[in-house]
Amino acid sequence: MSQITAKMVGDLRAKTGAGLMDCKRALVDSDGNEEQAIDLLRKKGIASAAKKADRSASDGLVEAYIHMGGKVGVLVELNCETDFVAKTDDYKSLVRDIAMHIAATNPICVNREDVPADIIEKEKEVASAQIQGKPANIVEKIVAGKIDKYYQENVLMEQPFVKNTDLTIKEMLKEQITKMGENMVINRFARFQIGA
Repeated sequence: MSQITAKMVGDLRAKTGAGLMDCKRALVDSDGNEEQAIDLLRKKGIASAAKKADRSASDGLVEAYIHMGGKVGVLVELNCETDFVAKTDDYKSLVRDIAMHIAATNPICVNREDVPADIIEKEKEVASAQIQGKPANIVEKIVAGKIDKYYQENVLMEQPFVKNTDLTIKEMLKEQITKMGENMVINRFARFQIGA
C-alpha cells in the first residue's frame, strides 16, 4: 500500500473541490491512484447530490447573457437553497456558463418531460417513415434510439456541456451541487435571436 501524503490529499482537493477527509479516504481506497480517487469521489458526489435533490431551492439568480455582438441573448433562472451560495463567485460563474451554453446550443426546454407531446409524436412519425420494411420490434428499438438522440440534442439537462462535452448539463450540475453543498435547479430560460 502506497503512502498517502498531505500533498496528495491537497492536490486531489484542489482538483475536485471535495472535503479533505473525503479526499484522503478516496486516496486510501484507491491505493494512492489519483484518477481512481477522482472516479470514487465523482460516484460518491453523484450519490450525495441525489440526497440534496429533495431540498427546496427557492433562492438563486437570473443571469442575462448576450452573445455575438447582440445577435443572441439568454435569460436563465438558476435556483439554490440560500442567498449565501447565490452570492458566491462560483455560483455566479455557473449561472453564466449555463446561459452561455443555452446561447450556443439552443435547447427547447429544461427537462425531457417539458417537451410537448405533439413534437415527440411528430419525431416518432419521421423516424418510423425513415425505416420502413423492417420488423416491428426492430422499428420500435430504432425509433426509441432516435427519440433519445432527439432529447440529447434538444433538452438542456441532457445536452453535452459546451465547455466539457464529457459531461451532460445534468452531470455538471450534480458536480456543482456536491461542490457547493446545496441543491440547485435550472428553473427556466428564454433565448432570443435576431430574425428567429
